[in-house]
Amino acid sequence: MTFDFERDGAAHLAGAAAPFLDRLHALAASLPPNKAGLRLHGVSALAELLAADALGAAAVDRLGAATRPVRAILFDKSHAANWALGWHQDRTIAVRERVDAPGYGRWSTKQGLLHVEPPFALFQSMVTLRIHLDAVPAENAPLLIAPGSHRLGRVPEAEIGAAVARCGTAACLAAAGDVWIYSTPILHASAASAGRAHRRVLQVDYTRANLPAGLEWLGL
Repeated sequence: MTFDFERDGAAHLAGAAAPFLDRLHALAASLPPNKAGLRLHGVSALAELLAADALGAAAVDRLGAATRPVRAILFDKSHAANWALGWHQDRTIAVRERVDAPGYGRWSTKQGLLHVEPPFALFQSMVTLRIHLDAVPAENAPLLIAPGSHRLGRVPEAEIGAAVARCGTAACLAAAGDVWIYSTPILHASAASAGRAHRRVLQVDYTRANLPAGLEWLGL
């Protein structure tokens, strides 16, 4: 299947991260192992890797010159840490401190970092990059997406199954060094890996939006 970003909400950028693989592998090796999803903040050299003239180029091409990374998570499925993730939309962002603002609520702390659920329109102005450090064939838990679901707005939990059934599903296969870019609101899921190989993916949210009422993105 050939993916079109506007139609499907996702696009495959073959080899886009290949020039950065050595640096990405070194970064991964410096982090705690066997973590299901490691939220990255204050990690040396990450901002340079994700900048507009490096891995962030695809996001900037999509959203414009003011685009910057605001959250990064390293997922590492392996024989020591393996899991499945059901169909969902991303619903929270990471911020510097709690400030009460209209439309922002359901505060939570994840790995010591403060998160809040914003108005869903914010996600509709964002893109997410999935940067593949390892090959992801069908047996290595590729991201599953529901093509076109990025246009549905916020889908209530009880209606997600029906939305996926209407849109259908597609697997985002990848070689090491590939990047997938998708519209952040897209419905997505993944199975547990069927193999014993690593499946390391650096997932990065990008936006050009500022937050209201004194709220600030946590950033990198």
